Amino acid sequence: MSYTVENLEKSMAKITITVSAEDFEAAMVKAYNKNKKSISIQGFRRGKAPRKMIEKMYGPEIFYEDAANFAIPDAYEEVAKECELEIVSRPEIDVVDIESGKEFVFTATVAVRPEVTLGDYKGLEVDKKEVKVMAADVNAELERVREQNSRMVTIEDRGIQQDDTAVIDFEGFVDGEPFQGGKGDDYSLVIGSHSFIDNFEDQLVGKNTGDEVEVNVTFPEDYHQESLQGKPALFKVRIKAIKVKELPDLDDEFASEVSEFETLKDYKASVKKNLTERRKEEAKKEKEAAVVEKAVENVTIEIPEPMIDEHVRQMVQDFAGRIQQQGMNFEQYMQMTGMTPDTLMAQMRPEAEKRIKTRLTLEEIVKAENIKATEKDIEDEIENIASMYGMEVDKLKDAMGDDEREQVAEDMAVQKAVEFLAENAVEVETAEEEAAEE
Repeated sequence: MSYTVENLEKSMAKITITVSAEDFEAAMVKAYNKNKKSISIQGFRRGKAPRKMIEKMYGPEIFYEDAANFAIPDAYEEVAKECELEIVSRPEIDVVDIESGKEFVFTATVAVRPEVTLGDYKGLEVDKKEVKVMAADVNAELERVREQNSRMVTIEDRGIQQDDTAVIDFEGFVDGEPFQGGKGDDYSLVIGSHSFIDNFEDQLVGKNTGDEVEVNVTFPEDYHQESLQGKPALFKVRIKAIKVKELPDLDDEFASEVSEFETLKDYKASVKKNLTERRKEEAKKEKEAAVVEKAVENVTIEIPEPMIDEHVRQMVQDFAGRIQQQGMNFEQYMQMTGMTPDTLMAQMRPEAEKRIKTRLTLEEIVKAENIKATEKDIEDEIENIASMYGMEVDKLKDAMGDDEREQVAEDMAVQKAVEFLAENAVEVETAEEEAAEE
């Protein structure tokens, strides 16, 4: 096998690959074995006709497509590893010459890593973020924890009020007929959440446990179920229970139950400390994001379209995986949202291009500044990955090959480049901060 490389415009390359006659003959044999059972020739049992006989009757072309499909992947993979190109897309394959008993020639057109010309990336100006935690911030966090530790209490001595949770059975009718998806039992509806259409929730206010209520609403014109758009509906509702959220008192007992501290005073001090640390980390991330964005703005780069296509495909796969983890089939999600794979890919394309440009910029800074990940960096990151996926570190190491470990090293070097940019950035006070100081 041999190959030649032709560099094209816009970071594209065409690889012409020649497969030896012997290797292509082996692919023809595989194609014959795959297809012989489906070819009938008079005088032979199905699957027993000799290859020469089949080729004499139908021509050797009958096996060419499958033979090419057998020959191309191995040949391309070998060349992709051997050549010095940094290939960043799937190959576009074209057959040039195919004939039984001769060399098989095909081309693979690929996108390669584009050239990156860095602009200014050191001493970039970013807004200074001052970290402040006020008493109101601490109180808001305490209220959030109270909400988390609240309990639902059943109320029987009054009617439904705003913010109550009504437990209801309901069935909806349009034109006197029940409709699909319009029935529910033991449904917990928060009054004022506007999770039901129109003024459904308002019509339950004042009603008592045990009441049976007829609720009249109109579906919105843009309702997701087309058959119901703009139509009036009657819901028959039975109120089974009224519940209110009861928050714990903000006292020492509360502090001891939700934290390691015995007093509310100590717990508040801890909350303030944690909020401060969290906001410092958020400010650090904001600074890093801002300086990276500026460095990317200063770079000169032309990203090949197939590279973006490949990244979009990966983003769609990752998105489909997350949808599936949430218990929903990806095809069902697409139907519910009215989207198509093409529209989803079009929506993701700008983000894909931004991610690629950012990564290439940071990789170029890694090279320019000779930034490397230490063995400790790599080991620490592997421990983080193991912790994230609930795996033992040693088992994860055993499962990782050289390529995976090299990818971890590259990712850590890129992160170090982000930190390098932030460390070399110049923080400037905003007009608001200057006014506040005055």
